[in-house]
Amino acid sequence: MYMNVSLHWNRLLTTCRLGLEQYHSTNNNERRGEFERDYDRLVFSSPFRRLQNKTQVFPLPGSVFVHNRLTHSLEVACVGRSLANNVMRGIRERYGESCELLDEIGSIVSAACLAHDMGNPPFGHAGERAIGAFFAEGNGNAIISQLPNEQRCDFMYFDGNANAFRLLTHQFNGRRPGGFVQTYSMLAAIVKYPYDSSHATREKQKFGFFKADESTYRTIADKLGISDVEHVVGHAVRHPLVYLVEAADDICYQLMDIEDAHKLGILTTAETLDLLLEFQPEERHEHVRQVLNMVQDDNEKVSYLRSTAVGVLVDACTEAFLNHYHEIMAGELVQALIKMTDDRVRETYKRCSRLAVKRIYHAPEVLDIELSGYRIISTLMDTYVTAVQTPNATYSEQLLARVPNQYQVYDNDLYTRLLAVVDYVSGMTDVYALDLYRKIMGISITNS
Repeated sequence: MYMNVSLHWNRLLTTCRLGLEQYHSTNNNERRGEFERDYDRLVFSSPFRRLQNKTQVFPLPGSVFVHNRLTHSLEVACVGRSLANNVMRGIRERYGESCELLDEIGSIVSAACLAHDMGNPPFGHAGERAIGAFFAEGNGNAIISQLPNEQRCDFMYFDGNANAFRLLTHQFNGRRPGGFVQTYSMLAAIVKYPYDSSHATREKQKFGFFKADESTYRTIADKLGISDVEHVVGHAVRHPLVYLVEAADDICYQLMDIEDAHKLGILTTAETLDLLLEFQPEERHEHVRQVLNMVQDDNEKVSYLRSTAVGVLVDACTEAFLNHYHEIMAGELVQALIKMTDDRVRETYKRCSRLAVKRIYHAPEVLDIELSGYRIISTLMDTYVTAVQTPNATYSEQLLARVPNQYQVYDNDLYTRLLAVVDYVSGMTDVYALDLYRKIMGISITNS
């Protein structure tokens, strides 16, 4: 529990940009639209476009369109904007908050939602686990033994959340300071786990930033007033908007995975409709069934019920935020909003989660892509980590020659070189990683 702590919107919300601090102005005319610019810069960036060829859950491409990381991120951004705008109005009405920039939190949250998965490697969570396992259990373990423990944890517990913060803020070779030069508020809103990797464990391999990027996070946290708090073990104070980004992600991945599973025939229409209908209060069931009777296409029926479930969850998470507002602003809340919704919504969401684990995430097509992705990522990591260890070897020279100059694979510091390999591999699309794997293994020597 945190004591005598109060976060203030006048500090939490700022248009100050990382890397452009010297140009920051509080002039009203200049700050208008700054958070929309965050969003636009992300949309037009190469790392964001590459999300279209990164696995969400199901294999890509296929005869049936399912979500990839890009479509997932766009949907999370839409839900996040709605959720944040609801919360903004509620804070104004219930608590009389007068901060002018509070009206902009819809734009901040939507940009943060857009960016939240940009650090995820190819092949979904299998790629994430493969990078960590290479250093924790594989050939990389002996190599990172040369590093201090605080740096070893970055690799053994590799996490896409921390990698997203790094991608957005790190000054890669030849790039300008500040990375994507996003606003402090937007960057803080993506740090779901506001602590470094030393707090991660084998059971919960989650953290918010690599040791190399800690000073950047501290600068942002100091500016926004979220570092003025002593944290308990394994938890630190989040920026309040993190709860909204997290809730939007929770809503989308759960419901969209169920919709995709239905399209692929993993779930039947009847069980999918029954499950999604439970998000609605009993008094609305008859109306919903009448609407469903007007629709003949099964996918359209599921789409309709999914959309109504999103609306219910947005409203429920809005209420959860407002009901726990003082705890959030005191830095005391540790639970996700989705876990603090009303009983019906919370229990239905849990049923969706249990079904997803049992029927979706262990479906053969999902396991197949995870197994393949795990092998591909493990091989790439092993190959390139060996290369940065022996850069003067003939084969290493050939391998490193194709690595873009922005990555510091020739740095004198081992920790920096290993981070460069992780930066390179995690930024690949599924297709690029597979193509490179085939070339390295001698399976393919053409560009086709």
